Amino acid sequence: MARRKLLIVDDERMTRDVMARLLDQKYETITAPDAEAAIEIANENPDLALVLTDYKMPGMNGIELIAKIKKSNPSTAAILITAFGEISLAVEAMKAGADDFVEKPITDFARFELTVEKAISKHELASKSVRLEKEVENLKSRIAATEGIENITGRSEAMQKVFRLTRQAAKSNATVLIEGPSGTGKELVARALHNLSPRKDGPFVAVECSALPATLLETELFGSIKGAYTDARDRPGCFESADGGTIFLDEIGEIDQAVQVKLLRVLETRTFQRVGETVQRKSDFRLVAATNRNLAKLVAEGKFREDLFYRLNVIDIHMPPLSERPGDIALLVSRFIGEFSKANGSQVTGIDAKAMKALEDYPWPGNVRQLRNAIEKMVVLSGGGKLTIEDVPVEIASHKAAQDSASAIPDGQTLADSEKAIVMAALERERGNVTATAKALGIPRRTLYRRLSSWGVK
Repeated sequence: MARRKLLIVDDERMTRDVMARLLDQKYETITAPDAEAAIEIANENPDLALVLTDYKMPGMNGIELIAKIKKSNPSTAAILITAFGEISLAVEAMKAGADDFVEKPITDFARFELTVEKAISKHELASKSVRLEKEVENLKSRIAATEGIENITGRSEAMQKVFRLTRQAAKSNATVLIEGPSGTGKELVARALHNLSPRKDGPFVAVECSALPATLLETELFGSIKGAYTDARDRPGCFESADGGTIFLDEIGEIDQAVQVKLLRVLETRTFQRVGETVQRKSDFRLVAATNRNLAKLVAEGKFREDLFYRLNVIDIHMPPLSERPGDIALLVSRFIGEFSKANGSQVTGIDAKAMKALEDYPWPGNVRQLRNAIEKMVVLSGGGKLTIEDVPVEIASHKAAQDSASAIPDGQTLADSEKAIVMAALERERGNVTATAKALGIPRRTLYRRLSSWGVK
């Protein structure tokens, strides 16, 4: 292993030689008679571990030299050596980047060598930390390139298309409409559009349009002035608050026709009025809207303005349901297990194949949100280790069994016949294990025993 390099700077040759002899058994020492020569040597040796410099030298002094070297090579440690042991000088040296301050003549050689080693070790530790941070960031970037952006996870082709569109749209100020079923992560895409855009340092203002009646939504969006209505007060609306940033209108398909008219004007002119005033206000915002409804169909039915639809639908991003991206389930499960294990101090380490198969076979009508909630429940209620089929919620674990059994029932069977067929199929699949069968079917074990007894099954 190569020895670490030390640069010793002093205008007195004897002092340079003494320090070099003290340190050259452990380090590779280089000497310089003045700051000018030291800077040249530092430029030629960017891997310098430490510079030891006298304070008082012809031309540039030691503190100025340390500041100069630190500017070009912050990973190099520095110690100032001087006979002028004033506190104010030590403070000035530390501000310039010195790691320590030693008085001369040096009489305690062991302490001097320890000071040198501590300064070098401190910088090597700091440099290692910086390298690790860079490696983590690079790893995050590589993961993001293959698995998603921001907090969105996915490797499927459907999600890769979402990521491509999001990255491209983020560069512009164009209005974006995000369509897709509830629970697919539309707000995550909206936030990614903001965070990846030139507006990332501005506000991100989210409005849940379906949560407010028309009158309250209008005030929420445009603001109000005192006296506009009972209990009204001067307050900015969301468009005003989003100036310089992004406003996200979630479930925009639910807004009232009257609000639609006002929203259209805002998009066309970038001006608006607070409720109850006549003054026109301006706001520099970027609009992102989302809906779980088919806006084109609502337009055809006369429930949504066609001109507003075209204003919103400049760039369209479709969020696929989880059923269209089954290959992403394992990736999402892994992420959620890690997230909830950390949040709850859990010792869950993963999930076994049978439990994962049950999750992959389920249709997930609530999409990613439902999957996330299911994993949180499993992690919280688990005793640790790997999640098993016993940890999977009953309605999810029994879905495939009920589906397979139902498809095997011939036409014309009675309800009792169907029930028996489902139970027997589940019992066979669980290899006669009554406890596992009861759990898979979502019924008490005692109830299952009674059913089996009535059918003469032992």
